[in-house]
Amino acid sequence: MDIPGSETCVQLPRAEQIAQLNDNLRKIGTGGTVVVSRGVMHLTGFDAAALAEAIASYDEFDASGDPHGERDLGTLTMFGADLLWKIDYYDPQLEFGSDDPADPAVTKRVLTVMLAGEW
Repeated sequence: MDIPGSETCVQLPRAEQIAQLNDNLRKIGTGGTVVVSRGVMHLTGFDAAALAEAIASYDEFDASGDPHGERDLGTLTMFGADLLWKIDYYDPQLEFGSDDPADPAVTKRVLTVMLAGEW
């Protein structure tokens, strides 16, 4: 992934390439699929739009929770419960792990939201 805007393009570090693709899924819902567990959907007061907004605005990434800098995991407290969201990288047929999560042509992303206890 290159950064446009100058005569020379700068190649982003691999982790940042992956992080930006993850941000696209997390923030605007492109580049993958979002799955919400039944446990989360059955919480009293569950609101899909509020959950999507909370995940999109999530910015609590640090070295302990995001050691690879890929912005692929987070925790939230909503609807009276502790939630976990994570992004996994699969091959195009969703059968195996992706060979290259930095390449959207060979990677299907799945963002899963679950109760922390479902992990």
